[in-house]
Amino acid sequence: MLLEVQGLTVKYGRRVAVDALDLAVGAGEIVGLLGPNGAGKSTALLAIAGGLEPRAGTIRVGGVDALAEPLVALARVGFCAQPPTMYEFLTAREQIEFCAEARGRKDEAATTALLDALALGEVADRLVRELSFGFRQRVALAAALAGGTDVVLLDETLNGLDPHAARAARTTLARAAERGAAIVLSTHLLGIAERLCTRLVIMDAGRTVADVSGVALEALLARGDGAVEELYLSVVHAGERA
Repeated sequence: MLLEVQGLTVKYGRRVAVDALDLAVGAGEIVGLLGPNGAGKSTALLAIAGGLEPRAGTIRVGGVDALAEPLVALARVGFCAQPPTMYEFLTAREQIEFCAEARGRKDEAATTALLDALALGEVADRLVRELSFGFRQRVALAAALAGGTDVVLLDETLNGLDPHAARAARTTLARAAERGAAIVLSTHLLGIAERLCTRLVIMDAGRTVADVSGVALEALLARGDGAVEELYLSVVHAGERA
């Protein structure tokens, strides 16, 4: 497995945001991480990416302990937070190149390929701070993929994209999975999850309440429109979490 998370627990004061989460993601998997606001999805992704120190648990990237050897492990991880965090006075191209170089994998041809794949050519040399929300989302996605990252963590990154941009993003992520990346995508857009993901994990109150893949996922999707929504509603309690 490229990503192995065991017993991940994150607390904010007394509140448990992520409660003993287990998640293993292999090469080529695209995991849709679903759940209500406050379920712990963003917190889990941030902790896996090294942005929060968990109270308990282990995180391994390609077999490397991310808590004991963060520089080694996290060089293989691309993370896009919500809203995306970027260097405002870099151009879109510079932002992507910087991330690739920080991972020790700078490649100008690969940067150009990402810009083209996500239809960013027209804004490649504009400052990030000048870009619209949709363009910023795409630049952040490209930065998360820059350098051929092995584990890609995306927090609502496909939200707010117009149909052409959304299709380009889905295609780019599918190609990343084909080359062997492990992708975890948090989203509230069930249609995106249905079309793109090879596995669906639903969280509620910091815990996994459903994990569907393979034949079970195929059978679920075969039931037609609304099947994923029905599964979601059957395992998640009404209302968002504080």
